[in-house]
Amino acid sequence: MSGHSKWSSIKHKKGALDAKRGKIFTKIIREITVAAKDGGGDQDANARLRLAVQKAKDANMPADNIERGIKKGTGELEGVSYENVSFEGYAPGGVAIIVEGLTDNKNRTTSEVRSTFTKRNGNMAGAGSVVFQFEKKGIFLVKTEDAVEEDLMDIALEAGAEDFTADEDFYEITCAPQEFDIVRTGLTEKNVKIESGELSMIPKNSVKVESVEGARTVLGLVEDLEDNDDIQNVYSNFDIPDEILKQLETE
Repeated sequence: MSGHSKWSSIKHKKGALDAKRGKIFTKIIREITVAAKDGGGDQDANARLRLAVQKAKDANMPADNIERGIKKGTGELEGVSYENVSFEGYAPGGVAIIVEGLTDNKNRTTSEVRSTFTKRNGNMAGAGSVVFQFEKKGIFLVKTEDAVEEDLMDIALEAGAEDFTADEDFYEITCAPQEFDIVRTGLTEKNVKIESGELSMIPKNSVKVESVEGARTVLGLVEDLEDNDDIQNVYSNFDIPDEILKQLETE
C-alpha cells in the first residue's frame, strides 16, 4: 500500500470520510472560494473551480453551499480571505511528506504543522527538499464491486488513462493532470461509478515501512495533519505491506 492516492482507500475502509463529513465540507468550501477568487466563477473557464465543485458534489454537498462558496470567492458575498500554503517534511524512517493548505493565518498554520511533525517524531524540511520526489497526476478510484476489471481497464485506457492498477477493494486509474477532465468524461459516459477523483502528487519511489509501530506512527502523522482545518492535502511516499495494514485496520 503506497502513500499517495491509496491513502484514500485506507480512509474509505476505515469509514473516516463519513465520520468527518463536516470537516470535509469546510475544506472543500475553502477550495471553491479560493478557486473562484483566483480564476473567476465560471466553471467552464476555471479548471480548478470545476474540480472543486465536482469534489463537493461527490461529497453530497448541498448546491446552496457550493453557490455561496463561489460567490464568496468572486466577491458577491463577504467572506474570509485565504492564501495557499505548502510544507515539506519527513516522518520517521525517511518517509517524505508534502502538505498543502489554505489558511487565513499563515503563521498559525505553520506553527501547527511544525508541532504536528514534532509530536509524531518527524521534522519539517526546507522548500524543494521533498517535492522533487513526486509528480502530479490525476487519480480515480473505482470500487472493485462496481466494475469488471478487464472492461474498466479498456474504458480507462480508451479515455486517455496512463496506468491502471487494482487491489482487493479499489481499481486505481492514473492520468496526466491536463487529461483529468477528459478521462473523467470518458468514464462517466460509460456509466462508471467513480468513488473519488482528484489531482494528486504521486511518489516516484516509495519507502517501505516494515513494522506495525512504524506504520502506526506514519499514518498517525498523516491523519493528524489532515485533521487540521487549514490542511487540504497530504501526500506521502510510504509503502506499508498488506499484512501490517490488516493489523492496523483491526485496531
